[in-house]
Amino acid sequence: MSSATYRTLLRTPGAAAFFVTAVGGRVGIAMTSLGIVWLVYGRTGSYAMAGLVTGGFAVAEALAGPQLARLVDRFGQTRVLPPTLLAHAAAVAALLAIVAGGGPAWLMTAGGTLVGATIPQLGALSAARWPALLRGDRAAALPTAFALESLGNGLAYLAGPVLVSTAGASGHPALGTVLATALVVAGGLAFAAQRRTAPPPTSGAAERRRAGRSLLRPGFAVLVGVNLAIGVFFGAMQVSVAAFAVESGAAGAAAPLFAVSSCGSLLAGWLYGMRRWRAAPRTQLAVVTAGSALGSLTLLAAGSPMELGFVLALTGLAIPPILVLCSLLAEAAVHRAVLTQAFTWLNSASAAGSAGAAALSGRAVDAFGAHGGFAVAVAAAAAMAVLAAAGTRALPGPRS
Repeated sequence: MSSATYRTLLRTPGAAAFFVTAVGGRVGIAMTSLGIVWLVYGRTGSYAMAGLVTGGFAVAEALAGPQLARLVDRFGQTRVLPPTLLAHAAAVAALLAIVAGGGPAWLMTAGGTLVGATIPQLGALSAARWPALLRGDRAAALPTAFALESLGNGLAYLAGPVLVSTAGASGHPALGTVLATALVVAGGLAFAAQRRTAPPPTSGAAERRRAGRSLLRPGFAVLVGVNLAIGVFFGAMQVSVAAFAVESGAAGAAAPLFAVSSCGSLLAGWLYGMRRWRAAPRTQLAVVTAGSALGSLTLLAAGSPMELGFVLALTGLAIPPILVLCSLLAEAAVHRAVLTQAFTWLNSASAAGSAGAAALSGRAVDAFGAHGGFAVAVAAAAAMAVLAAAGTRALPGPRS
C-alpha cells in the first residue's frame, strides 16, 4: 500500500474538513502550556512561579478532560464545544489580566487551573468521529485513520512549541498565549461547524449507564495502564536527554536529539498506517511493546550524543504504533456512546504519567546522572510490555 491510502481516507465526505480544523486547534493546544510558562516568567522573572501556574493547568486539564468528554458523549460535540471554547477564551483573558496586574501566586495558579479545566480535547473529539464515519466495509480503514490522527498530533507538538517559543522570545511574552488561544478557539469552532460527521449523542439514561460500565472493563484498564507507562517514558526522556546533553558538554545538542526522536516517530507512524496488518491488534501491541522494552535497554549504554541520537531514533519508532493500537483496542473495548471519554482517559493517563515522571526522573538524574533518568524510562517501557502481554486475554478482538 502507499500514501494514497491517506489521500483516499481524506476524500471520505467530510473527513478532511474535520481533521484539518482539529489539527489547527491542536497546534494551539500544544502551545498553551509553554505559552503560560513564557507569560508568567516574563512578568515575574520566576521559573518556580511559572512552573506552579503550569502545574495547575496540567492537573486541571487531566482531571477535567474526561468530565468534558462525558458531556460531549451525552449532548454531542456541536452543542458542548462552542460554550467550552467560550469559557476557555474567558479563562485565558482572566489569566492575562491577573498576570498583567501582578496578582498573587494563588490567583495566578487559579487562573492557570481554569485555563486547563476549559481546554477542549480536540484530539479525542476528532478520533471519535472516525468510527462513526467508517462503518461497515469501510471499518477496515480505522487503523489508517488512527495513524493519521497520530501524525496530526505529532505535527502539532512539533510546530506548537516552535511557534510559542518564537512568539515568547519576541519581547512580548503574552503573544504566545494569545496566539495559542486564537488557534484553539478558531480551530475548535471550525471543527464544531462540521456537523455532518459528528457522532450522535447518547440517548436514554439506561443506555448511558450501560455504556459507562464499559469503561470499567479489564481490557480498557490495561490500555489506561499502557498509556500511563507511555507518559512516564516520555516524561523521563524529556528530563534525561537534556541532562545527558549537559553532562556531555553539548547542551545545544538537546534540541537536535529531540528532533531526531520526533522525526523518527513521525516516519514510523506514517509507514505503519500505510499497510494492513494481518495480526490482531492485541498481538501487535504485545510484540511492539516487547520490542520497545528491549530497544530501550540501549539507552543505558549510550556514551555520546551521536550514540544517543541513534538510540532515540530507534526507540521512537515504536511509539506511534503503540498509540494507534491503543486507539483501535479502546474503540473495540468500550461502548461507542462513551468513545470520547475513552480516548480522553487515555490522554489523561499519559499526561499524568508524564507529570509524575518529570519529578521522579529529576531525582534519579540528581542521584545517578542522566543514565539514572534513562533507567526510569527503561522501567516504564518494561511495564508497558508486561501490561500488554499479561492483558492479552483481557484485550478485545476486532469489533464485529
